[in-house]
Amino acid sequence: MSLFSSGTTHDSRMSVLSARRDFLQHNAMGIGSIALAWLLQQDGLLANPKTLPKDRPRLDLKPKSAPSRPQARAMISLFQHGGPAHMDLTDPKPDLTRHSGSEYGGEVTFSFVNEASKKLLGSPWRFRKHGQCGTEISELLPNLAGIVDDICLIRSMHTGANGHEVSIRYFHGGIPGVLGRPHLASWLVYGLGNESQDLPAYLVLTDPGGHPVDGVNNWSNGFMPPLFQGTVLRPAEPRILNLDPPPHLKGRLQQQTLTFLQSLNRRHLTQHPAEADLEARIASYELAARMQTAAREALDITQETQATQRLYGLDQEETREYGTRCLIARRLVERGVRFVQLFLAGQPWDNHSQLRTSLPAICRRTDQPAAALVTDLKQRGMLDSTIVHWGGEIGRLPVTQDHGAPEKAGRDHNGQGFSIWLAGGGIHGGMTYGNTDEFGHRAVENIVSPNDYQATLLRQFGIDHEQLVYHHNGQPQSITSGRAARVVSEILRG
Repeated sequence: MSLFSSGTTHDSRMSVLSARRDFLQHNAMGIGSIALAWLLQQDGLLANPKTLPKDRPRLDLKPKSAPSRPQARAMISLFQHGGPAHMDLTDPKPDLTRHSGSEYGGEVTFSFVNEASKKLLGSPWRFRKHGQCGTEISELLPNLAGIVDDICLIRSMHTGANGHEVSIRYFHGGIPGVLGRPHLASWLVYGLGNESQDLPAYLVLTDPGGHPVDGVNNWSNGFMPPLFQGTVLRPAEPRILNLDPPPHLKGRLQQQTLTFLQSLNRRHLTQHPAEADLEARIASYELAARMQTAAREALDITQETQATQRLYGLDQEETREYGTRCLIARRLVERGVRFVQLFLAGQPWDNHSQLRTSLPAICRRTDQPAAALVTDLKQRGMLDSTIVHWGGEIGRLPVTQDHGAPEKAGRDHNGQGFSIWLAGGGIHGGMTYGNTDEFGHRAVENIVSPNDYQATLLRQFGIDHEQLVYHHNGQPQSITSGRAARVVSEILRG
C-alpha cells in the first residue's frame, strides 16, 4: 500500500447505508442514532469518508521506495536558532557599509520598539571572495569560506514574520506559527521509512545548555503517530540511558522476557487494531532491544582517527562539543539513519546587543564543525546522497538596535530576507541563489519561502510534496497544507 495520494476512493456498503436510512426515518436525531452508530462501529460496519484511502497505510519504519528516483537518502540539519545576521556573515552589502550611520528611508517592523532605531549599521567585518565560484563570505566564517564550492548559498529566504516561534514552526511544520503539525523529518520517515532497522529513523542531538527556543515542538510528530517523532539523544555521556540490561537479566533471560512481552502486545493489538500509540510502543520496545549493540557502536567516536577528530575541532575547547555532535551525526547517517538534526541551547544567534562580541563567539563555536561535516561526507563519498542544511528561522535588520553606545549595539529580528545554505544530495554546489535589497532588508530576487524549501528537499528524496499525504480527522494533510510551494529547480543538479 502506497502512502502517496492517488486520488482513489471507495464506496460504503449499500446495505449499511440502507439500514441507517431506515433507522433514521423512524427515530428522531438523538440517542437512537448515537446508539446505531456505536453498534455499527462495534461490528466494523461504519462507512469511511470518501476522502480516506481504501487501505490502511503502513505505519512502520521499514524502508519504502520513493515514487521518483531520489538524489538523497539522508539529511543532517544544523539548525541555528535566533537568526544569524546575514549581512555580517553571508550577504555582503557595500551600500550598507557606505551609508552606515545614516537614516534608513524604508519601512521597518521592529520587535523591540523601545530600542528601535532607523540608523543603518554597516558590518564591522570584511568579506572576501573564495573558491572557484568566487562566493563572498565574511571573515567570521573562515571554514565555511573553505567549502563554498560545495554549498548552495540561498540569500533570499523569506518567512514574512519576525518572530522566532512563528518562523520556526513554518520551517519545521509548514504553516507559520501553528503547533501540532509534523516536522519535515516526520514526513520523510513516514514516506520512506528508515534504512537502518537497528537505530531510530529521526534523531535529535540537543545542546548541553538546554533545549532550543520552542522546546520539544522543534521535533514534534504532530498529528502523526508517535513512531515518527524525533528521538532525543542526551547531550552528554551516556547519550542513551539504560541501554544495557542489569547483569542478572542479560542473555537468554532478557530474550525470553522480550519475546513474552511482544506476544502480549501483539495479542492486544489484534484485539484493538489501529491504536497508533500501542503500535509505536511495540516498535520502540523492539528497536530498543536491537539498539543495545548498534547504538553503542554508532556513538563511539573513539573509533575515529585523530585526523578526523581534529577536522571537527575536537582538540579545541571552543569547538569540541559541537564538533562531537556533528561527527556523531555523520556516523548516524553512515549507518542508515534517515534524518539527524542538531540544535543549540536557547537562541545564540539572537544578537540584540553586543553584536561585536556575541556574533564572533557563536561563529567560533560552530563554523569549523559545520564545514568539517561537509568535508568529511565528501571525503567518504557520502555527500552526493546526504543533504546538509545550515540556517536559522529568520535574519537580522540592517539598522542598529540602539543601546546607547556603539559597542553595545545589536540587530533586531528580520524575517523579510535572510540566508541559509544547503550542500549535497543533488544540490548544486558553488553557487548563490537570490538576493536581498542593497541594505539586506528584504528578499527581492528569487524569493524562497519555507514551503519552497520543504518542496525542494522532498523532491530530492524522490517525493512530490503534494502527493505525500497523511489522513488526519478524515482529511488529507500534506507538509505544505495546500499553501503555494515550488521546487526551486535552479539550485538542483541535473
